[in-house]
Amino acid sequence: MGTVLITGMGRGIGRELARVLLRRGDRVIGTVRDERSISGEWSEFLASGQLRMLVLDVRDETAIRKAAAQVDEPIDVLVNNAGIIGPQRQSTLDMDFEGFLETLNINTLGPLRITHAFLPHLRRAKAGKIVTISSRMGSLSYAKADRIAYRASKAAVNKVMQGLAEDLRPEGIVAISVHPGWVRTDMGGTGADISVAESAAGLATLIDRVACEDSGGFFDWQGDRLPF
Repeated sequence: MGTVLITGMGRGIGRELARVLLRRGDRVIGTVRDERSISGEWSEFLASGQLRMLVLDVRDETAIRKAAAQVDEPIDVLVNNAGIIGPQRQSTLDMDFEGFLETLNINTLGPLRITHAFLPHLRRAKAGKIVTISSRMGSLSYAKADRIAYRASKAAVNKVMQGLAEDLRPEGIVAISVHPGWVRTDMGGTGADISVAESAAGLATLIDRVACEDSGGFFDWQGDRLPF
């Protein structure tokens, strides 16, 4: 058992991963952008103190640091889950440039802002772990051109996590990127390969087993290594 911080817990993979972890006895700190999105299903866990919710936007460094200052306990695992698919127009030949910047701001810089703010809490844990939800779509070896803003943001966050892994290795803090699968969520759509429950269960298992020798790696939800 441990304490896990999950960003973007209001829906999809973040919400289901929280369910898995809470049911097995972990403590969860979840973040949402709007407190109105906190589901009534969490009332029992909130009342017992097993779950705590923070309201923040991963684009807002001030709000993130204020939220981090409210937490006075070690964090064993940070799951950078919050993200967006990006603008409607994101072809290399027809780009919404402001939308591209927004995608990078949330998907790439957001995890780094969160990591900076909560790094003192990770350092207080025995063996902190940073797990960032990325996508195989960001793999440079996967030559596709659709959703290029999203792809580029995930390729960039993979590199950021690789860099964090190197910088934090002397402290024993692990940082990895994870492809959660093509999941049937609002983002993945109804035609996706796997259910959100399958993805979350796999992610929980991966979080448990990931170790120092895995730091800097890119994995899928089943724990297999992926090429950058």
